[in-house]
Amino acid sequence: MPLAIGTKAPDFTLPTKTSDGPKQITLSENFGKRNTLLAFFPMVFTSTCTTEMCGISSDLAAYAEMNAAVYGISGDNPFAQEAWARKEGIMVPLLSDYEHKVARIYDAIYESFLPQIGLGMSGVPKRATFVIDRAGVIQYVDCNDDARVVPDFNKVKAKLAELG
Repeated sequence: MPLAIGTKAPDFTLPTKTSDGPKQITLSENFGKRNTLLAFFPMVFTSTCTTEMCGISSDLAAYAEMNAAVYGISGDNPFAQEAWARKEGIMVPLLSDYEHKVARIYDAIYESFLPQIGLGMSGVPKRATFVIDRAGVIQYVDCNDDARVVPDFNKVKAKLAELG
């Protein structure tokens, strides 16, 4: 079960690769300033993840109007994330949870991903969204065991609008 609504969001610092070079993002830097949307996704260069992150990218202005920081998080390395983002036009800041520590802390992780086709990779993030308010408290969670199911971002936006 992922972390529950009402839980203090565990803080973390993860790397990202930007056009300005490598950078570290710390969740708690948003506390007291803006709400945060964390969108965990399994892997770059996959069709459902591309659809999800491109959809979020097209709505970044709407999220900004709701005073929300948005981050995509996967277990891929920051160089693969950057190549994928450039190829697909993804504008969402992508954070590399290469050691799978954050996905594990948020309990949004597969113990075995795609075992039915013989891959059985461990530590892959589930497709999960967490809305965290300015106080650093989780206000919305959507975590799906089926990696093909994209979260309902209308519900995410409604929660962010409610938080103001």
